[in-house]
Amino acid sequence: MTWRMRILAILLVAVLSIAGARSETLSAVDREALLEKLEKLRDAVNSKVDARFRMGISAYREALVSDEAVLALYLKCTEKVNFIDQQKKTSDYLDWKRQQHDKLAAPGFRLALHYQLRWLILTLQAFSEKANPLSLSSEAQEIVDALFRDADKLAGQEQELSQAVTSTIFARAYDIGHLEKDKDEEQWPLSPVNLGEIYGSVVFPPLRKPARVDALRAAWIKRIQQEGIKAEVLSGRGNGNVTKNNNPNNPNNKGKGERRIGMAADMKGPEHERFVTRTLPELQWQMEVDLFRSGDQSAAAKRMLAHIEKYINHRAVRRWGEEFSNLLKPKATTATLPPARSTQPETSDE
Repeated sequence: MTWRMRILAILLVAVLSIAGARSETLSAVDREALLEKLEKLRDAVNSKVDARFRMGISAYREALVSDEAVLALYLKCTEKVNFIDQQKKTSDYLDWKRQQHDKLAAPGFRLALHYQLRWLILTLQAFSEKANPLSLSSEAQEIVDALFRDADKLAGQEQELSQAVTSTIFARAYDIGHLEKDKDEEQWPLSPVNLGEIYGSVVFPPLRKPARVDALRAAWIKRIQQEGIKAEVLSGRGNGNVTKNNNPNNPNNKGKGERRIGMAADMKGPEHERFVTRTLPELQWQMEVDLFRSGDQSAAAKRMLAHIEKYINHRAVRRWGEEFSNLLKPKATTATLPPARSTQPETSDE
């Protein structure tokens, strides 16, 4: 049950209790009166929720003016949630602050908090009934692009960046609480580095039409590059030497371009090898399937066949072949196939 549904259920109980316990059937007039009272109560609750959200968003935006302001808000929220609300002594907070000195002073940590706040603000906007999907998609892409441009500065901050923004100290201090979409709505990604959900449910959908296949392809290539950066830099398991702007479909990179997406060409760590041999081919396959289903059938089909030939020893090649075969069958293409997947890349051994 979503937060909206829970609110309506609570309000309905409240309205019925106002009406008093009666065994007779409700008249049309009674029903109208109850609905009117329910609407007023709902407006009152929504007003309180919106006021709390507006207060939080205002504080978050003010903190984004500088890294110092972000840290100041972080400390204020931490003191409130973990010390004042817990009725702990001021000396306990000061001791904690001294113990955390190195972490709090790290530029990468402060920058990670900056992106937490930006994504939290966008998340609250996404849960607004007045949310504009196209505007959300554009701003989400802007935040993710900025974050990955700062990847070197954010090395080792995966824990902060991967945390659901609704569970951060910022959200808890302003009583944001748990947010859910209705069942028939796309679930909103709660972390700015959850690339599978961000691209799959926010960025790609507006581009999945024949007139926008070029933009869809460009977005897929960007996602693939960012997945590489995430695996090698943000996870803290790579050497942080990132080679950017390597297009996996550039003819000049034939035979080697796939090994340079978001990575140093000479990197030989296990994360790099896993990304190159497993994740990258799977993401490229998903891209071509998505492009095929979105209207770029002729070109995508040729690339898919070449992809299967190139990665004939990949463990997913049989599944790719079955998917390709189904795509080429008219009935399957229009009636039985599910939407194109946009999954998180696998990162563990089977």
